[in-house]
Amino acid sequence: MKKVRRRVVFAVMAMVLSAVLAVTFKMSDAVAASGDDVILEGVYMGEISLAGMTADEAKAAVRAFVEELKMKKITFGAPNDHYVIVNAGDFGLTWVNEADIDAAAALGKKGNIVKRYKAIEDLKHGNKVYDLRLSLDRELIKAVLEEQCAEYDVMPVNNTITRVDGEFVIEEGQTGQRVNVEESLNKTYDYITVGWDYQDASIDLAIDVTEPKGSVEELQKMTDVLGTFTTSYSTSSSARCKNVENGCRLINGTLLYPGDEFSTYDAIKPFTEANGYYPAGSYQNGKVVDSLGGGICQVSTTLYNAVLLSELEVTERNNHSMIIAYVKPSMDAAIAEAAGKDFRFVNSWDNPVYIEGITEGKQITFTIYGVEQRDPGRVVRYESETLSTTRPDHEIITPTTSQGVGYISVESAHIGYTAQLWKVVEENGVEVSREVINKSSYKVSPRSATVGVNTDNPNYAARINAAVASGSIDTCKAEAAAIKAEMAAAAEQQAAMTDEERAAAEQQAALDAYYQALQQQQQQLLEQQAQQQLLEQQAQQQQQP
Repeated sequence: MKKVRRRVVFAVMAMVLSAVLAVTFKMSDAVAASGDDVILEGVYMGEISLAGMTADEAKAAVRAFVEELKMKKITFGAPNDHYVIVNAGDFGLTWVNEADIDAAAALGKKGNIVKRYKAIEDLKHGNKVYDLRLSLDRELIKAVLEEQCAEYDVMPVNNTITRVDGEFVIEEGQTGQRVNVEESLNKTYDYITVGWDYQDASIDLAIDVTEPKGSVEELQKMTDVLGTFTTSYSTSSSARCKNVENGCRLINGTLLYPGDEFSTYDAIKPFTEANGYYPAGSYQNGKVVDSLGGGICQVSTTLYNAVLLSELEVTERNNHSMIIAYVKPSMDAAIAEAAGKDFRFVNSWDNPVYIEGITEGKQITFTIYGVEQRDPGRVVRYESETLSTTRPDHEIITPTTSQGVGYISVESAHIGYTAQLWKVVEENGVEVSREVINKSSYKVSPRSATVGVNTDNPNYAARINAAVASGSIDTCKAEAAAIKAEMAAAAEQQAAMTDEERAAAEQQAALDAYYQALQQQQQQLLEQQAQQQLLEQQAQQQQQP
């Protein structure tokens, strides 16, 4: 019985050994048949069959395929039904997984015999496909989007309203379309590197749509006067009048939607001749000097008071450095480019407001239209209160040799003030609130004059210098006027003389000047002699015991 068992065991072992040897010989034959240099059948990169190629040949084949991909057309759907066509290569298309070719070439050729055999057998049941991995340069995509696609952006235009011949005219706006560059960049990158079928392609860009503000129905309701204010510039120079009218023109027709902030400076700048401005008087360092746009503060001041009556939210307001005449203290709003002064306000109502500016008969008027939401019995008024007054206690006289004798330019004095503005609200005739909305401080400035003292006439020079020394501008004005009249009379007399009379007069004038100079020298000599005698007497007195 034991012998029988041994025979069975030996028989089984022999059969197993035979099977193992048979499999081994089969695997060896299969592996040997695979070759050492070329890639096996059924190995792909993307759609490209690599079978029968060496690694270098496979890399060359894929590179050639990618070069063809670079010529594929990519069509972008841009705003407003425009299209932009570029090549895929414009995005810096590159192949980034060359190392997978080396892995493909090693498939079924490296590792132990079992691993190699398994790889070969797997290929009989299905292909081995390596992904074709591509990459793009994001900066190049961004450049195409910004430089070629975004040029078709359509800016939103709000529905607007204008006032023509006393009637409102509504103009419909347009919807805005703008390329969302960042989102479109990501969309393009993902499509080319992940979802592309390697054919010409179309990509709809991410477009941000902005609807115009307002509606025809909303604008048609803007018929109520929320506030209106008028100031006069009847005493202004021609240049200042033109500046006021130009500034009013630049603001007229402004439409502000709820939450919009208006900057007066932004609306009326730049202060250049090309923008309609002329040199006219304005405050600078406590003096009145000519500057382009002089008088523009009357525009901002008139608008300020219309805004106050409309009860819009004021976000910036500055008073003038010195007091002005066309409104009461604390009711002004200055514009100063160098000092950064602006008048700004926000439409704090729930509906749009429209600003109408008119100049007529040397008066400027701003009227603000909207939808009245206040109670009919509500009345708003503003009261100016002067807190202190400072009057100048001296005058300033500046002699100048750059002007001839008889010239005088006088700048008026400005009284200094501190003031505040009260907002008073009444409802049905009863005062319900009173609050201070601003405080202002205006500098005091003395009356000043520039007096011409340049003359060859000693008499005139002495007289005008004496007037300057008096410290009185009125004295300077009187003396300058007298000298000017004498010079005019002398000029008329000179013009009426014959040549002989003129020569004789000139000779007499020369003699008079000579004798006058001689008298001055004699007088100086007498004064020197008297001074010397006085000194000698003082010396003798000191020597006496």
